[in-house]
Amino acid sequence: MRSARNEPAAPDTPQELKARALRTLARREHSRAELARKLAPHAASRDALEALLDELVRRKQLCDERYAEERAHVLSRKYGAARIRLELRARGVAEDTVENIATAAGTDDLERARAILRKRYAAPPSTREERARRMRFLQQRGFTGEVIRAALGRDAHED
Repeated sequence: MRSARNEPAAPDTPQELKARALRTLARREHSRAELARKLAPHAASRDALEALLDELVRRKQLCDERYAEERAHVLSRKYGAARIRLELRARGVAEDTVENIATAAGTDDLERARAILRKRYAAPPSTREERARRMRFLQQRGFTGEVIRAALGRDAHED
């Protein structure tokens, strides 16, 4: 047992590091960059960590595309394509994968924005200030100006 003092922990053996990685991946999907960040303090060296990540990718146990699809699906319940792009980039997903996933998620942004407005607000905006407040709300959720204007159209609450 390690003492509470700031003694450095011994790095994991390659088998322990692999077991730690698999336990982490069993909980949920991770991007390569995210998993590398979590495992780095336990790895003996950067090369050992990269070798393990390469092996996991080769065995299809670690996949940025699969992670991005799953994460975008979860985020698309509440957010627009711009917010999904931002979240995936922050997790270290490659730019081409981010664009492919966010573009697919953005195909139904208008319907999603209208549903979010209906759920949050019972009636259409009655003042310019209320309309502006709702526009900012949707903008923070990652919807484009075009989608926001369409969602706040006259019949947005009449669906």
